[in-house]
Amino acid sequence: MIEIDPQHLADRYMAQWTVPDAAGRRAAIEQLWAEDGTHILQPPAEIREIAADLGFDQTTLEAHGYDAIETRVARSYERFVEKKGFTFRARADAVRLHGVVKFGWEAVSAETDDVVGGGLEILVLDDDGRIKADYMFPGA
Repeated sequence: MIEIDPQHLADRYMAQWTVPDAAGRRAAIEQLWAEDGTHILQPPAEIREIAADLGFDQTTLEAHGYDAIETRVARSYERFVEKKGFTFRARADAVRLHGVVKFGWEAVSAETDDVVGGGLEILVLDDDGRIKADYMFPGA
């Protein structure tokens, strides 16, 4: 596996969520992700509760491949950056263990710089150092 600075990767990963134009987002995704990469999100508690009420033991939301990841990133940008005025940043705690990078992240008000949320990210890398699987735990 190629040598990767985990904090630099974490910073680049978080930056993709704030790219305003579609071409720039797609370029960031293609640089960061393996073509068959998967983004796996633990949904918020209210979605998990609704799913449990419907008889689902567990719930995950997944996006597979460049196109689906691009849609996921674009929708997040529209909802949280454009409409709510947030930005995202990696905490300075990224660590790498073999092909896994773990770090915390924050959602921040672009206006006040107040932290309004965050979570935990676990990235599994392929041999080229691209993201093969991304496990996102908002609120962690």
